[in-house]
Amino acid sequence: MFSDIMWGSLAMILIIAIYVTIKKRKRAGVKGIKSALTPICFFCISMVNIIAYFFEFLGLVSFGITVALFILGAYFTKYLKIPAN
Repeated sequence: MFSDIMWGSLAMILIIAIYVTIKKRKRAGVKGIKSALTPICFFCISMVNIIAYFFEFLGLVSFGITVALFILGAYFTKYLKIPAN
């Protein structure tokens, strides 16, 4: 019972985080796919790990996908805009 509530709330938090990220990008006027690839990779990491836990697929494949997405997300940070203060 507690596990179902926990995973439901985790899914809601992930959806809210994606929504907030999109709104912040629009408000800042940031456009383009290259600057969006870092958050997309990081959100995909969380989705891969949730799916792997749900289907009891914790292992080398899910770990490899997580590491690959992390490296891609780190690589595309060079395309993020530097905020002007």
